[in-house]
Amino acid sequence: MSILPLAGLSLAPGATLATLPYAAFYAGAAVASLPASLLLDVFGRRAAFSLGASLGVAGGLILTWSLTRWHFGGLVLGSFWLGIASGFSLFYRHAAVPLAGKGASALLVVFGMAAMAGLAAPTVASMAEALATPMTFVGVAAAAALAHVGSLAATAVLPYRWHRDPQNGHAAPARWRPFLVPTMIGALGWFVMTAVMGAMPIAMVGCSLSNGVPGAVAWHVVAMYGPSLVLLRCPGLQRPVWMTLTGCAFIGMAVLSFGLSNSTAGFSISAAVLGIGWSLVSLGTTLWVHSSGPSRWLLGLHDGIILGGLC
Repeated sequence: MSILPLAGLSLAPGATLATLPYAAFYAGAAVASLPASLLLDVFGRRAAFSLGASLGVAGGLILTWSLTRWHFGGLVLGSFWLGIASGFSLFYRHAAVPLAGKGASALLVVFGMAAMAGLAAPTVASMAEALATPMTFVGVAAAAALAHVGSLAATAVLPYRWHRDPQNGHAAPARWRPFLVPTMIGALGWFVMTAVMGAMPIAMVGCSLSNGVPGAVAWHVVAMYGPSLVLLRCPGLQRPVWMTLTGCAFIGMAVLSFGLSNSTAGFSISAAVLGIGWSLVSLGTTLWVHSSGPSRWLLGLHDGIILGGLC
């Protein structure tokens, strides 16, 4: 998230293409969303999630090669493949909701553990960049590949289980109405989050604050998943519609803060508030969609519509 806009700015043949690698990441995630959903039924969780992680390894390696060769086309392709891996991993949250009948609690655990990545990311990025000196961004790209190796190792030990969709195709049309509203709200929340975070690194560089970019992004990532740890302790707050509307309010405040920021602290606060808003919108809309008992097709379309609007 921190290097793609800046790497695009460095390697793009024109300024208008600078955000193409960042957009390609989300395009890959959108393309993968429906196949990820359906492959869970066809091959099971272990095979489907392992496939996504292996594509992430390949994407990270392509990204690393592209940055060493200053190849913009490879940068876009590597970003796209990493996006495909993200599309698969985003489906972890859908797989968690029906897990052992725990519903919201299992989803919140998945989100909460992801906060650890945000805490570790700045240290990992700094160490990786130090090892790759003097090549810029190469260390972070290689770390992305290694992270997906870790994901592959984790998914490979999942129990082998087919989880076929018990609902038939005739039941799906009746569930479109409760599906559309949370999907549209989720798409809007994701769009605003991506637009702001795509512009923030470039804006910080323009304000001579390039050293503060990793920290601002790290605060954003922690805030994206941290609220779930609070909600896990407060079952009374696990109300999908309430969470969604509160998240929209936080996103609105983050956009206003971003427009007024001209310091590292201001951008970091904006990124953190934006992460909280995204977290509540994502959690709320996910639980909202699952409350209607959706089919795998609808879950895949939910993610596809959310991510497709970002491209």
